[in-house]
Amino acid sequence: MKLAARVEQVTPSLTLAISAKAKAMKAEGIDVLNFSVGEPDFDTPKHIVAAAKEALDEGKTRYGPAAGEQKLRQLIAKSLSQQTSLSYQAENIIVTNGGKQSLYNLMMATIEAGDEVIIPAPYWVSYPEMVKLAEGNPVIVPTYGDTGYKITPELLRQSITSKTKLFILNSPSNPTGMVYSPDEIRALAKVIVEAGIYVVADEIYCKIIYDDAKHLSIAAAHPESYKYTFISSGFAKAYAMTGWRLGYLAGDTQAIKSLTRIQGHSTSNVCTFAQYGAIAALENSQECVEEMRLAFAKRREVMYEMLSNISGISCIKPDGAFYMYVNIGKLGITSVDFCNALLEDKQIAGVPGIAFGNDDHIRLSYATDLGTIETGMKRLEEFVRSHL
Repeated sequence: MKLAARVEQVTPSLTLAISAKAKAMKAEGIDVLNFSVGEPDFDTPKHIVAAAKEALDEGKTRYGPAAGEQKLRQLIAKSLSQQTSLSYQAENIIVTNGGKQSLYNLMMATIEAGDEVIIPAPYWVSYPEMVKLAEGNPVIVPTYGDTGYKITPELLRQSITSKTKLFILNSPSNPTGMVYSPDEIRALAKVIVEAGIYVVADEIYCKIIYDDAKHLSIAAAHPESYKYTFISSGFAKAYAMTGWRLGYLAGDTQAIKSLTRIQGHSTSNVCTFAQYGAIAALENSQECVEEMRLAFAKRREVMYEMLSNISGISCIKPDGAFYMYVNIGKLGITSVDFCNALLEDKQIAGVPGIAFGNDDHIRLSYATDLGTIETGMKRLEEFVRSHL
């Protein structure tokens, strides 16, 4: 069978591949320590689960509006309005099958053949592939440790051409965990407004930040940036709801109507009773989010301290999310070879940095228990020592 050319342009997800290999080894009884998974290790809070069960009992099992349940859209709009001090209404929101679909729908709605999309590297693995599927051209802009792996206004301005349609901004970042400061966001917003290009702010980790880091949405960073900004987020990370597949996109009402048409011909509505779980997540106390954030903060401290004491590798302390982006450049080995050997020799699963655009790094998730972190970092130290 001859498949469409677009299929050949898409790179398989290395994060999913490594995770699958680790799970297969574990199923064989091998003591694998998995630091590759980008999801909380907590159970979904009980009140959220109870709300979905109640919705099932009440027969909320039929088709719903393609853009999402009206009450959920209203609650998302209210939450965003409180976070940004901007006026979001239900009409500005589409509920999607995970944050990933919100981004994919946006690419399909905004990008035409030949359009350029600026993506700072390191980047989340799916950004370039989504752009390719929409027949656009990913413009990868490398960033480095000395700037906290953040794109500067100067770099952004230099990357914009007459073909630029969209800029992807991820803060807090996957894979680096870095958070752009409010001043940095304001400076980027100024460039966006001056150039008149769209920006999608992937804010899926915005509730998971530490120390003095502060989250400012680029939508609220400039008097005119609201009209150029789409906000992508969801419930997976902050509420431990990865398998629920509940995301959303916020933006201009006409654009949201267009995205709803696309979704109406692909997946239609998100699972109806699952949306009632999301309603409960927003309507009730946010204490469950804070409990998980505090647990991540403690794990971050332990993993960072142990990594910092391993000679031959280095990392910057992350401001948010639950990842360490570890520089292995001094070892003279590719990130794929490093991760494969690490899994085979020490039964530690990490993600090669090449998946995120940097072959001299690996990503380790600390969304796991302290015992696993402590044991894993000791094994990692033994592995690195053997390769020095």
